[in-house]
Amino acid sequence: MKVRIGISAGGENLGPEQMVDLGHALSEFGFDSLWLPEVLSRPGPDPLVGLAWVSGACPTLKIGTTMLLPGRNLIWLAKAVATLDQLSGGRFLLTFVPGLAIGGERQAVGVPPSQRGNLMDEALPVLRRLWAGDVVSHDGLTGTFKDVSVSPRPAQDPFDVWLGGNVPAALDRCGRIGDGWIPALCTVEEAAAGKKVIDDVAAQHGRAISPEHFGISISYAPPGLDLTSERLAPLLARAKGKPLDQILPVGLDGLRAMLEAFLEVGFSKFIVRPLFPPGDWRPELEAMAAAVGDLQT
Repeated sequence: MKVRIGISAGGENLGPEQMVDLGHALSEFGFDSLWLPEVLSRPGPDPLVGLAWVSGACPTLKIGTTMLLPGRNLIWLAKAVATLDQLSGGRFLLTFVPGLAIGGERQAVGVPPSQRGNLMDEALPVLRRLWAGDVVSHDGLTGTFKDVSVSPRPAQDPFDVWLGGNVPAALDRCGRIGDGWIPALCTVEEAAAGKKVIDDVAAQHGRAISPEHFGISISYAPPGLDLTSERLAPLLARAKGKPLDQILPVGLDGLRAMLEAFLEVGFSKFIVRPLFPPGDWRPELEAMAAAVGDLQT
């Protein structure tokens, strides 16, 4: 079991020294990795640039992102991802997501939500061939090119790609072409059911997802927060009717209890973030390490 620390999308825009200090604190308190989200319409660093900066200053820390795939130039993306993995010595962890379909992000992604799944289905096999060093020609929704290869290649071989999303099409996609699954805003029951679907689809296609490659992206609220608060209206909209107490633990005791519940149904990698950015990350991380650090293996 590993706890990965995420920065909330739109919640903060850390400067260069703060980013490095955060990376060092994660290592000090025993957390697995730093994760930056990619949300185009909100404040926050570009994940590849931000992670490259932290990786250079923190040479033992793993780095990861939940990154948009629809709308990308595949050759540029393959080269950028491979370069970051190569320069970090194989410490880069990647999850592709279709992107939010609400608010300004719907427009910023530049691809209608109805088309994003098909683009991901087409793009990921092409990226895998480019990362493998093949000379690739392609003509499709994601672009047209002929006889292209990229260098450098990722340090990790093979380079695993996890996928997000918990709608039926996303589960099917993960079973067919993903290496792991890490959804957000997911109840324990939904996670268990989704894992079974993914395992079944993978088996139907003659493949298997490692049992260690199932995780959850989870935020936790500060102690005493009223889950009917107006501050939670945006989260409530994204939850699409799910009771917040089933997807948003309150306080570090609540976080531990929810992590243990997910562990019981076969999930072992957690991207954890405070719902509201802390004024000072160090005491927040120290308290989190005391509350859940012993769960890590």
